[in-house]
Amino acid sequence: MDIARHIALIDELCSRPLPAGHGPSDDGGEGERHLVVLRTSHGVRGGDPAERAAVVDQYEKERDAVDALLAERWGESEIWNLGTVLLRAERAEEIPEPWAELSARARVAYLRDVTGTGRWVALAVADRDPADEVQLLAAVTRTAPP
Repeated sequence: MDIARHIALIDELCSRPLPAGHGPSDDGGEGERHLVVLRTSHGVRGGDPAERAAVVDQYEKERDAVDALLAERWGESEIWNLGTVLLRAERAEEIPEPWAELSARARVAYLRDVTGTGRWVALAVADRDPADEVQLLAAVTRTAPP
């Protein structure tokens, strides 16, 4: 766990120019955002459910630790249920990025509007698909959540 490195990267993303509206982001997708993987598991893809659950728990604790340090700076985050966003997307509602991708990959996001920057920061544990590795994600965007 390298919380200081995660915080430094989030700080950098908050000050770095965002990709143009239709250009690629850090993850190869479209839109004005940075979506980065802070940490990825190795070997839990499609494996033992108990081992995967332990990794998810570990990543959630890491997300919470990062969130606590960001809260000292920017105030408390809002815990946002991405399941409702996923349902809206499945009903053909147009969901902007990074929110559509986050809802497809994670169950909740710790979300905050970073005062004075015009940017939103979200932290999430991508664990929705058991065929994928578990990931700790950070998103920085100008696009408000839907």
